[in-house]
Amino acid sequence: MPRAEPPEYTVYRARRRFVRDEQPAGLAGLRDERGRRRRILPRRPGSGPRSTAKRVALWLLALVGAWLLLSLVLFLVSAQFEEQHEPSSTTLALDGGGKFPLTSTSNILVLGSDGRLPGTHGAGNDIIGQSTRSDTIMLIRAGVGTSARLSVPRDTLVDIPGHGMAKINAAYAIGGAPLAITTIKRYLGIKINHVVEVNFQNFPAFIDAVGGITYSGPCVVSDISGGTRLGGYSLHLRGGTHHLDGKQTLVLARTRENKCNPAENDITRVTRQQKILNAVKQSLLSLHTLIHLPWIAWDAPQTIRSDMGGPTLLALFAAMASTGSPKPRVLHPSAFVTLPDGEQALSVSDATKRAAVARFLAGG
Repeated sequence: MPRAEPPEYTVYRARRRFVRDEQPAGLAGLRDERGRRRRILPRRPGSGPRSTAKRVALWLLALVGAWLLLSLVLFLVSAQFEEQHEPSSTTLALDGGGKFPLTSTSNILVLGSDGRLPGTHGAGNDIIGQSTRSDTIMLIRAGVGTSARLSVPRDTLVDIPGHGMAKINAAYAIGGAPLAITTIKRYLGIKINHVVEVNFQNFPAFIDAVGGITYSGPCVVSDISGGTRLGGYSLHLRGGTHHLDGKQTLVLARTRENKCNPAENDITRVTRQQKILNAVKQSLLSLHTLIHLPWIAWDAPQTIRSDMGGPTLLALFAAMASTGSPKPRVLHPSAFVTLPDGEQALSVSDATKRAAVARFLAGG
């Protein structure tokens, strides 16, 4: 067999080139710019755009989980610390304080003082914490998908155990939370499982931490703790929808005399307080709250004083957040009564009281 002649051109040999990136469709994509064939290797698992997006999503999910866990720990620690300040006499006045809001329905009494803030010089009320009357008396029923509220006007005439007939807000001034709990239980004929005392001194900072609230309502012009002239707060709010900061929200919640509408009464005020509570709930579910959650979680328990520890408080907030915002309900008076000192009090008929309590217990 004749021997093959060498080619009349020079042959160059090079290493094989491996290409991993996308190639053009058709035969042209199989050759490089010099016409040589390329060897295309398959992609490694998890190296595509979709896998990258998945990894980013998992990282974000892990970060959010860690953020929530940090917030949970801070909330539990802060709440447990605050629980130590609730006197044992308050716990003894409660009924079945061990009820857990996520697994059973609980009745919670919310009390707020009408005292002026420290450092102010308004006439009339004492500084918060110095035998002040209760400015807010609200019952909340929460748990197992139930959400209901019932506000009791502060001037409602009741029998305070051991002290005779007087306005219901005097019970808090006379005997603090224990006497207020006992008085309301006997007056309404219901059990109270937990109590929450609102610390108005820390309330503005908490509202600012959640980014304020969005409130819609008529015109309000009022002062508390003597107004800005005496070191307190003043509010000038036109009718409509407004975004309020902590101080504005505090004045709105505690307004008793609205210069914009002198015809308003205590019924108007307690209805407004329930609307504010709904607005706070909406703010807590916002993106701003998620971003600032650890700081809010630490500050929130310091705004209140309660018999509930961290886990129970957290369960209460979760139970309230999982339900809609209930319609504001108020124990409406049936008549006005003049007291021996000349002051006016509100009288509620037994029929009205029974109907309001039945609707509250039914979660309506």
